[in-house]
Amino acid sequence: MNSRPRKHSLTLRGHRTSVSLEDEFWDAFREIAAGEERAINDLAAEIDEDRGADCGLASAIRLFVLRRLRAG
Repeated sequence: MNSRPRKHSLTLRGHRTSVSLEDEFWDAFREIAAGEERAINDLAAEIDEDRGADCGLASAIRLFVLRRLRAG
């Protein structure tokens, strides 16, 4: 099943931003956050802090989700 990216608003360290991800990535990202008993905004802020300057936030979240799923 393929889905088009959809925008969602996040608050990162008090600043609102929009991130476009496919529904499957949003679902997996939410599941990871819930499994860690963390707010999705907090997890996104951590990813944002750790990403390189040449990597967009949406790409960084996708890579984070992929790495977590591969790690099992």
